[in-house]
Amino acid sequence: MGGTTNDTDYIKHFILVHGACHGAWCWYKIKPLLESSGHKVTVLDLAASGTNLKRIEDVETQYQYSVPLLEVLESLPTNERVVLVGHSLGGLNIALAMEKFPTKVQVGVFLTAFVPDTDHKPSYVLEKDLELIKCMIRPSSLFIEDLSQEKNFSKEGYGSVPHAFVVCTQDLAIPLEYQRWMIQNARINDVMEINGADHMVMLCKPQELSDCLQQIAAKYK
Repeated sequence: MGGTTNDTDYIKHFILVHGACHGAWCWYKIKPLLESSGHKVTVLDLAASGTNLKRIEDVETQYQYSVPLLEVLESLPTNERVVLVGHSLGGLNIALAMEKFPTKVQVGVFLTAFVPDTDHKPSYVLEKDLELIKCMIRPSSLFIEDLSQEKNFSKEGYGSVPHAFVVCTQDLAIPLEYQRWMIQNARINDVMEINGADHMVMLCKPQELSDCLQQIAAKYK
């Protein structure tokens, strides 16, 4: 009775970015949950992923791998800002997007994801966990050599965008101890935790993840 909530403050545009060897399909439980709460949701296939027709052998750099995401952000109206969510290796894709389009991102949410900092090369968090990653995904899609030659992410670009991290306590692919190390290394203060969630949290705990993402997004305008 005291007036209506400003829809522009409440309604968010979530862009959900999958991890290695996955695709837009992995968000099929989360997308309708967020949309049922009134939010706009964009899912996409990165290069050589999901239904994207490129072959991984033809994708030589992290930038080329991220082009579908960068094209979405570039196409947004100048006054629209989004909530970027990156899962697993997708953390590096959203970091690149945050670096290039910092004014278009309200918050970058690292969902049990690799999260770089501004003090080291983008490959740093991968190299620290390389043996584990080799067992988890195709080495050909890591782009470590490319990332090791890239400049550090800047404080003016990537570093200027608020960061949040969602911890999954039962993740065997990116163990809890390593998640916590990355949080400390990147100096992230906005941290939420989903107890009992494994690496594919969007499939095993979709409602909890939907609630978590909305709580994070509500903090940023």
